[in-house]
Amino acid sequence: MKPTFFLLFFFLLSSISFSHANTAYPSIPGTTSVEYGADTDALIPPRREVYGNGRIFDVSHRYSTNMPAFETNDGVGEFLWLPNSMKNGSLANNSEFKLPTHTGTHVDAPGHVFDHYFDAGFDVDTLDLEVLNGPALLVDVPRDKNITAEVMKSLHIPKGVRRVLFRTLNTDRRLMFQKEFDSSYVGFMKDGAQWLVDNTDIKLVGIDYLSVAAYDDLIPSHLVFLEGREIILVEALKLDDIQPGIYSVHCLPLRLPGAEGSPIRCILIK
Repeated sequence: MKPTFFLLFFFLLSSISFSHANTAYPSIPGTTSVEYGADTDALIPPRREVYGNGRIFDVSHRYSTNMPAFETNDGVGEFLWLPNSMKNGSLANNSEFKLPTHTGTHVDAPGHVFDHYFDAGFDVDTLDLEVLNGPALLVDVPRDKNITAEVMKSLHIPKGVRRVLFRTLNTDRRLMFQKEFDSSYVGFMKDGAQWLVDNTDIKLVGIDYLSVAAYDDLIPSHLVFLEGREIILVEALKLDDIQPGIYSVHCLPLRLPGAEGSPIRCILIK
């Protein structure tokens, strides 16, 4: 595709007025969404998915005890404590938390599946923030199969696109809102990952469940993506109620030297 045509394609998509949900669904059982500035006598903080009059979408999941964790039916479990409480005489409330680094919406570094990269220090603190921030394309994946080379070809992603968020059947099935891990989730097969590496300019791959790789090709697909240390994987994105198209994505992992993964906050701006 010629550069001039791609630029025209980019700006046409950028000018589309996307719809969004008027009210955010609660991600934490027992919580409700409150409109910002709504009249109320009670102190009820707003929990929103959409900000800035419909321009900013939070695509990271709220952490809860019942959110799924990899290969367990028990969910994440208790992860947050309040050892210092004002109710018990402390001067301030000070919480502590403990989570696996690949919990909820998170990012993978090359050391996740390559031990020599782990030993060399290719951790989340070395990831390129330029790759994690910039124009991104949100695409809907065919709902009846994993992401194979055939599926990648069918998406017709233009050359020059560097960041793609893949919305799959995982979102329709609301797998990230189920406590039990589901190994039937949709992800990349090895040939789909290889096709992406060989035929596109994509450097950020985002997906809507705990792993970018299909369960049957779990390690092989990760190896293909991370071997070159150029592609960053963002997993467990919350892509409900967002129209396909061009957005500006902004993802920031924690600075954790020595960690091969990190929780990450991601937003889309249209």
